[in-house]
Amino acid sequence: MQRHQNRQGWNRSDGNRPVLTHLRKFALCALLAAFAASLACAQSAPSAFQDVRSIWVGGECSSFSASFPYQSGQRVAGCGAFVDVRWTYHLALEGDLRWLVFGGYAGSTEHNYLIGPRYIARSFGNFEPYGKFLFGGGTIHYPYEIGNDNYLSLAPSGGVDYRATRRLTLRAEYEYQFWLDSPGFADVPKHPLHPNGVNVGVSYRLLHF
Repeated sequence: MQRHQNRQGWNRSDGNRPVLTHLRKFALCALLAAFAASLACAQSAPSAFQDVRSIWVGGECSSFSASFPYQSGQRVAGCGAFVDVRWTYHLALEGDLRWLVFGGYAGSTEHNYLIGPRYIARSFGNFEPYGKFLFGGGTIHYPYEIGNDNYLSLAPSGGVDYRATRRLTLRAEYEYQFWLDSPGFADVPKHPLHPNGVNVGVSYRLLHF
């Protein structure tokens, strides 16, 4: 999609942008998240948590460093929803939708549409640490007359669930995203977008199968 030129004369570049640097950074974060999530995974789960093969639905609130404008420290906040399909005690598939629409620079907003695996480590009482690697779309609405753009987003994260009851779980996590080929403007230094921040939410076990 052709983008209008904004008041500063930014234009989208059509040249190829290297992704190896982004992939190296992503690999490092993914390895760290996997290491944290896999601690002592051989221990069996407590009987109270043996509700594998279940579907959970939830909502969350988020506060992120927007990564736009570059080095501005601008934050953006919003809410989201997620679905977690748990196949075994340790392995689940998660899909996230997130709309960060509050506090962005000059009305800018960011949206995420992500899916991927989540690995649950052994429990510590009612606490279940986990790591996940989601991927999908990252969408930003730029201010002024720049318009919208979409990027491939890689989103490793790590967090912890607190099992309040058999059906209710609280969660808190930190997520760091890599938006490949961003921002893609000519005549400005290369500074890929890396939205990152904290998600806090609650989920409910919808069914057990």
